[in-house]
Amino acid sequence: MGKVVVFGEVMLRLSTQEHLRFSQADKLNVTYGGGEANVAISLSNFGVDTKIVSRFPHNDIGDACLKSIKKFGVDTSHVLMGGKRLGIYFLETGADQRGSKVVYDRDDSSFATIKPGMINWEEVFKDADWFHWSGLSAAIAEDPTLVLAEAVNAAYAKGITISCDINLRANLWNYGKTPNDVLPPLIKMCDVIFGNEYDAEQAMGIDVGENIRGKFTNESFVSSSKMVMEKYPNIKKIVTTRRGNINASHNTLRGLMFNGQELFETSTYEITHIVDRVGGGDAFTAGVIYGLLDHSKIVQDTLNFAVAASSFKHTIMGDANMVSVDEVEEYMKEN
Repeated sequence: MGKVVVFGEVMLRLSTQEHLRFSQADKLNVTYGGGEANVAISLSNFGVDTKIVSRFPHNDIGDACLKSIKKFGVDTSHVLMGGKRLGIYFLETGADQRGSKVVYDRDDSSFATIKPGMINWEEVFKDADWFHWSGLSAAIAEDPTLVLAEAVNAAYAKGITISCDINLRANLWNYGKTPNDVLPPLIKMCDVIFGNEYDAEQAMGIDVGENIRGKFTNESFVSSSKMVMEKYPNIKKIVTTRRGNINASHNTLRGLMFNGQELFETSTYEITHIVDRVGGGDAFTAGVIYGLLDHSKIVQDTLNFAVAASSFKHTIMGDANMVSVDEVEEYMKEN
């Protein structure tokens, strides 16, 4: 089916138990996760050969993080060991009308201090068919952004399919650069973009106009996607989800994909009891990549599979979607 390479930071996740608030908690659950790692783990569970490139500290926490990814079958042979610490994020899981909260502690992490020239991208991309990255890597610091640029340029030169999840987190861009300063030169080499109308303005330098800004309809998605594809002609597909927040425990979810001529749309899934929403978008991304790698799947089937996989993820504790293809397809039949 193909080999997928991802690049990004993996963090220690410390989450409160049983929906407690930070001020109430005297214990925290330990897991590991990060947007790109979540995609890699999902794809590995789908039977896809995956490899992660990252950097962990050479200590017991870094070793535990490495083992937590390796146990899902992801190739970690190009994870560098070095630096001072693993990045951390704290999660307070919401319930009903109270939303979740996230606090990041990732300054000076091993990944944040990665340097250009540390990674042999020629070796990393040997036999690779797909490279996936996200805007999170560029949000952390200047050096990871330069390393990311090395990766995107190397993958593009080899003709590897490149996908990007824009994944804007405004509270992470603290080193004097904005997404529009950094991302456009990288996005122009991508084939598949995961993003919406807001991302087009904030990360791709598109003025979508007052008729589109803030609308988030099918029509606004198509219009902004056409603008993006006109500016970045290498992009072949733009994909996004539409989430309805009834409350923190009850959401709706559907998917959209535009290929330059036609809009594809899924039915709406209703998720009535959310166990863990973190990683839902990454599960969707992995579902799309899996479907596009399988050239026997039509676009509509790919999108349907991705939304079902994301919906399923909301029932699983932790960042990664630990389900098989058979489980997702059975879930699709039931729904």
